[in-house]
Amino acid sequence: MDTGNLHLATLWETLAERSPARPALVHGPLEYSFAVYEERAARLATALDAARIGPGAKVAILSHNRPEYLEAQFAAFKIGAVPVNVNFQYVEAELAALLADADAEALFFESCYAARVHAIRAQLPLLRLYVQIGGEAAGGVCSHEQLVAAAPPCARAPHSADDIYMLYTGGTTGRPKGVMYRHGDFVHGLMAEYENRGLPRPTTLAEWQANLDVIAARGDQPVMIVACPLMHATGMWIGVMVVHALGGTVVTLPTTSFDPDVVWRAVQERRATHVTIVGDSFAKPLLAALDAAVAAGRAYDLSSLRFIVSSGAMWSAEVKQALLARLDVSLVDVIGSSEGSLGRALASRGQPMATGHFLPRSTTRVFAADDTPVTPGSGVAGRLAASVVVPLGYHKDREKSAATFRTIEGVRYAFTGDHATVEADGSISFLGRGNQCINTAGEKVYPEEVEEALKRHPGVYDCLVVGIPHPRLGECVAALVAFAPGRPADERALDAEVRRNLAPYKAPRLIVPVAAIQRLPNGKADYAWARRLALTRPVPP
Repeated sequence: MDTGNLHLATLWETLAERSPARPALVHGPLEYSFAVYEERAARLATALDAARIGPGAKVAILSHNRPEYLEAQFAAFKIGAVPVNVNFQYVEAELAALLADADAEALFFESCYAARVHAIRAQLPLLRLYVQIGGEAAGGVCSHEQLVAAAPPCARAPHSADDIYMLYTGGTTGRPKGVMYRHGDFVHGLMAEYENRGLPRPTTLAEWQANLDVIAARGDQPVMIVACPLMHATGMWIGVMVVHALGGTVVTLPTTSFDPDVVWRAVQERRATHVTIVGDSFAKPLLAALDAAVAAGRAYDLSSLRFIVSSGAMWSAEVKQALLARLDVSLVDVIGSSEGSLGRALASRGQPMATGHFLPRSTTRVFAADDTPVTPGSGVAGRLAASVVVPLGYHKDREKSAATFRTIEGVRYAFTGDHATVEADGSISFLGRGNQCINTAGEKVYPEEVEEALKRHPGVYDCLVVGIPHPRLGECVAALVAFAPGRPADERALDAEVRRNLAPYKAPRLIVPVAAIQRLPNGKADYAWARRLALTRPVPP
């Protein structure tokens, strides 16, 4: 795409001109057209400008999924500011650290977090504008709705493709880092979705609008239920940005925690075509809710649903097969991270499938430790790298930027931290995050492959595998296991299940039964919790 003049705000403003009445945002009974969405964002942009929040300024957003989140983001884009996603689970110290690291000058926050925000204000001298979403604002804090009502819409102005779009990583494997993209490059990446629909990737604004016309004529504009948090890449990129790039509608759910029945009701009521989730931790409850509804004689009408899309966590083949037995849809398992997109696995009825096995993008590579490409079929584990849309780097972290974003033979790559092998046919088998790799007596064990083996046992509902210190082996494999209702904890059976599929050294030496696996709001593993709990148990010999 012509990255010289395209920008996320340009796309959404164009949609407001082309399809002003089409629903852009839906939240419970609330529905905003693209025209209303754009006007509300333009009013907020005026308010930001009046507070001297300008190009390059960081605008943090601390909120659950709701239209105000997306309005604040759009408003920041309009004035060339940089929205900052904030994890709503953060306690005061974590929240203060992220806002300070981001150099945030404005903060939009949901009223349920007002006490937390007020407790840290003295620690954030750069923050000069506080905007509360919902509730009664007090203590020098502005009200989101009052700003929208009082401020006139800003005039549209040209946007620079060199503006920065930044997304903070979830901090699953370390301190959260702000991944910085050029708007022009990021939009170029979004437009790859047209190729998945049999259309050429647009390279100009005019070509994009021509593709929009084709999508509209086909009736192929998505209606997306965003079941996972907007504060992470899966929800925001797949659930919102790709959808708007196709002229589609984003549906957020009026709940503050994941409820599978709310998801299915929204699909039924809104005739949704797509749902975005994060792996088994979302898919399994959705599956159980489907079965419970049928058993209760109130099966959902899901005839409009065409795709379920997941990214960010394991989506096992067994769970996919169970969903396909109940739903005639396509399942799209996207492999990637905040630093880059690597490929995807497609599944539909009657097709063979395997967990963690995917088709790479043409720009995806697997490199050995010496930066040479891994030979297909060699069985060598290497590091996954993407070159399609490479970030500029991490905000205020040159050292990690240099280690993650590197040039090999003239091509700049983002090394996502994931490891994989390359099969003889060029497909890729995903192993997991290298920094979670367990080194036991010199042998490498990737937690995801052990989790996959454990989940094949019918008694396992969920599990999480970590490495813990071992006096003889250096590290050993520990598994936290949530057993299915009515299933006894049978450690011997689990050990046998793993050993049927993996080398003996990969079998967990410690199995810790738990009532439920604790996960982050985006469905990703909470490794810190898992290690703390595993370390409370005696170290096995």
